[in-house]
Amino acid sequence: MSRQKNQSYKAHGLPKGKEREQRTLIRFKTTLMNTLMDVLRHRPGWVEVKDEGEWDFYWCDVSWLRENFDHTYMDEHVRISHFRNHYELTRKNYMVKNLKRFRKQLEREAGKVEAAKCDFFPKTFEMPCEYHLFVEEFRKNPGITWIMKPVARSQGKGIFLFRRLKDIMDWRKGTVGKKLTIVEAQPARANMNPSGSHDTKNSDDQKDEIPVENYVAQRYVENPYLIGGRKFDLRVYVLVMSYIPLRAWLYRDGFARFSNTRFTLSSIDDHYVHLTNVAVQKTSPDYHPKKGCKWMLQRFRQYLASKHGPEAVETLFSDMDNIFIKSLQSVQKVIISDKHCFELYGYDILIDQDLKPWLLEVNASPSLTASSQEDYELKTCLLEDTLHVVDMEARLTGREKRVGGFDLMWNDGPVSREEGPSDLTGMGNFVPNTHLGCVNDRKEQLRQLFRSLQVQKKAPG
Repeated sequence: MSRQKNQSYKAHGLPKGKEREQRTLIRFKTTLMNTLMDVLRHRPGWVEVKDEGEWDFYWCDVSWLRENFDHTYMDEHVRISHFRNHYELTRKNYMVKNLKRFRKQLEREAGKVEAAKCDFFPKTFEMPCEYHLFVEEFRKNPGITWIMKPVARSQGKGIFLFRRLKDIMDWRKGTVGKKLTIVEAQPARANMNPSGSHDTKNSDDQKDEIPVENYVAQRYVENPYLIGGRKFDLRVYVLVMSYIPLRAWLYRDGFARFSNTRFTLSSIDDHYVHLTNVAVQKTSPDYHPKKGCKWMLQRFRQYLASKHGPEAVETLFSDMDNIFIKSLQSVQKVIISDKHCFELYGYDILIDQDLKPWLLEVNASPSLTASSQEDYELKTCLLEDTLHVVDMEARLTGREKRVGGFDLMWNDGPVSREEGPSDLTGMGNFVPNTHLGCVNDRKEQLRQLFRSLQVQKKAPG
């Protein structure tokens, strides 16, 4: 994205110097007072900038993005934490539209088998604009359960399940003509379209002002995989450094979020049964703050392997890899890829009884507020490693396949776990470089990585 520097533009970055020279002083800015602030303040050589001071790194909220991005001149090395139109993937209705379009494109260009690899999201209709299409589908399958979700709210707010058309008619009468004011005015999608969906807390929350509150009506997955009789979903972290070319990293750690109440379809009004959001579950009368309702992904993977064997687990996690890549490819041509931008996405995945993963949504502002000590440690390591990959200090070579807990899974094509060129001949020798839910020996890996980089730097060129 080209910008000219003039009097109406704010400039950020260093006035002079080679862009890839190692930097010892990084000026950062953020408004988010949570784990992120702890990580930024403890990072060697990083100094916080207040108010209008010049910065090199800004973990911004989306309201700043909308109001200032197009009026800010940034030097080559400057980085901010969102892509300009991130909402193409993170707002529920746009995500589904882009996935449907991408599926049709794949079917035209590569055939039905390849297109079927996009069948990882439940049948979805945007409301109220696709109301009549929804009614037609609803009447084809009487008795099944549907879930209604506001496209631009988080933490389980506004969600309800239903089985009767009367419920949706009552909703429609109550919604049409009303205005919903949330926190943030409506940003641009090209010219004037709403912002992305966010999973945030406190100061992380940035939402929309929408003339009519849009929802999606989605077929409810009635056969979720249960552990101890309880429903759960998975939170997985994907870091995108570039869309053109697509360059994406997958974090090894994540967690399963459990409901506090045993699953049943006989009480579809009970949010403690059906919604796994921590914001919902922590209001349950028998919620334990210290215990929480999360499993780390390593524990989850080990549990599945003990129940179903390693091959079934490999297949499941490979199917999840497919979700991450296909969803990113679906927006690759519509996201404005700017070299100053990166994005840490929080993917929400549901597993059904057949060990099929379903994409529920993608969050552009995954919650960085910890719900337990274990959660704090995970998010601290996640953010430290995010900053290592973003590499404001210019220490990396750009050829790394692993940085801390992050593994490079896509670099303008799939990345092989093995050294050397990837085997994409279809002969079955290719092993993708993903380790979700595997051992995360990040401290040792980082120690070896930075020691190796120091040796390379000292070696005569």
